[in-house]
Order: sequence, then structure tokens, then C-alpha cells
Amino acid sequence: MVEELVGVVAAVGAGALVYVASAARVVKQYERGVVFRLGRLHGDVRRPGFNLVVPAVDRMRKVNLQIVTMPIPAQEGITRDNVTVRVDAVVYFKVVDPAAAIVNVEDYRFAVSQMAQTSLRSIIGKSELDDLLSNREKLNQGLELMIDSPAVEWGVTIDRVEIKDVSLPDTMKRSMARQAEADRERRARLINADAEYQASKKLAQAAHQMADTPSALQLRLLQTVMAVAAEKNSTLVLPIPVELLRFLERGQQPAAQASGHAEAASEHAGAASGHAEVAEQAEIAEGTVDRREQAEEALEQLRRAVEQ
Repeated sequence: MVEELVGVVAAVGAGALVYVASAARVVKQYERGVVFRLGRLHGDVRRPGFNLVVPAVDRMRKVNLQIVTMPIPAQEGITRDNVTVRVDAVVYFKVVDPAAAIVNVEDYRFAVSQMAQTSLRSIIGKSELDDLLSNREKLNQGLELMIDSPAVEWGVTIDRVEIKDVSLPDTMKRSMARQAEADRERRARLINADAEYQASKKLAQAAHQMADTPSALQLRLLQTVMAVAAEKNSTLVLPIPVELLRFLERGQQPAAQASGHAEAASEHAGAASGHAEVAEQAEIAEGTVDRREQAEEALEQLRRAVEQ
């Protein structure tokens, strides 16, 4: 009798263990369990930990509540300013209602992926190329709103959407490079012109200052000569003051006028050699000729000094 009782207890215990093993379900911390009893949604969503279901009657489906990172394949489209581009993005979403994610949509991951691709193509058609390249934050917000609107009914919420890359045709890349180069060249020319304008104003002020004190020009000339000589060059360029050239030019003009007067005086002296005025004019002509020769000799010496 005791043996039979022990056998019955052992059989019941084994059956209980088999039942518990078949009915036990473990839900992880980042999951939730949705139980269907005979095909109908039963009870509330099961919390993380140890849970029991009725074997062969209940069926539990676990739903992951972690944020899912889903890349959107590159979509090719034409922007509003008629430029062909390829844009790819990434979607971050998570399930907030496990029951709706299982009951309302067959595969919420596939549904979110298709909706993201469709919304991305729509965004490409509504935007211009400059917006895709520089104003991505606004496009990300619009894309997130377009995907999140139908996803709410699926028990899914969109955390964020980011446009990863915008691929342009090679011809468009070359055109944009030429445009950027032309813009940089334009700015460089404007900066150079402004620098020349400012330098000319400073040089004009310096010229007025030197005109008031002529010795400053001579000192500046000596500083320039010292700066050139400090480089140990074999050739020294010595600037000639403009005043010296003007002085020599003024010396040549009276000499030319005096030579003309001398010729006229010689002709008049042949006609009337006894007049004293003719002799005086001849003496003046000879003096001017001597000054002309002296000026030419000074120019020759200056030329030789420059050549040395």
C-alpha cells in the first residue's frame, strides 16, 4: 500500500514538473509577452520575469522594446530644382504598445521600412538640392513626422530619423566645384582690391607728409638702399631723384635757346660786325654752350655710376 502511494505521488510530481516545464515562460527585462488564448488576445501584457501559460491553449509572443536601428536603402529621385540625387538615411524606432504591434500589423519592422522608403522619396521630390545639402535638420524633422503618423496605429514610435548621405552625379559635382572656385576667386579679388585701396590711401598720406619735410624722402631713399644692400646682391639698383632730372632738363632748354640765338647773332654779325650787342650775344651763347657741355658731362658720369 505504501509503495502504491509513493508511486502515485511520484507520478503526480512528474506530471506537475512536466506541466510546469511546458507552461513556464521567461520574459526578459527588455521584452514584453503577448498571450493569445485560442487565437484571442488574453489578459494584459506579461511583465518581465517568470510567467505561466496554459499548455496547448495559450500561445505567447515576445516583443522587443529596445530601440531598433534600421537603415533605409538609398533612394534615387529628382529634386524640385530638377537634380537627380541618391539619398540614404537611418531610422531609430521602438515599440511602445506590444499588443498593437502584434495585432494591428503583420510585420511592424517591414511596415516601418517601407513607410520610411516612401517618405524619403517624397521628401526628395519636395526639397531642393541646397536644402538636402545644408538644411538637413528641417528635412529630418519632416521625415520623422511623415513616418511617425501611420506608425502610431502600429504601436510604434519613431525616436529620430537622420539623412546619412546625398550622392550627386559627377557632372553636378564638377559644376559645384567650378562654382565654389569662382566664388573664392571673386572674394580674393575683392579683398585684394580693398587692400590696394587702403594701401593707396596710406601712400598718399605718406607722400603729403614727405612733401612737407623733404629730408624724410632722402632718409627713406637711404633706408631702401640699405635694405637692398643687406641681401648681398651683386647688383645695386640706385634710384635717381626726379628733381635732378628736372634740373638737367631745365639746363638743356636754355642751352638750346642760346644756340639758336647764337646762330642768329653770327648772321647779324656778318652783316654788321661793328655793333657791340652782337658781341655780347655771342659771349652769352658761348656761356650757355659751356653749361650744356657741363650738363652732358654730368649725365655721362651719372650713367657710368649707375652701370658700375
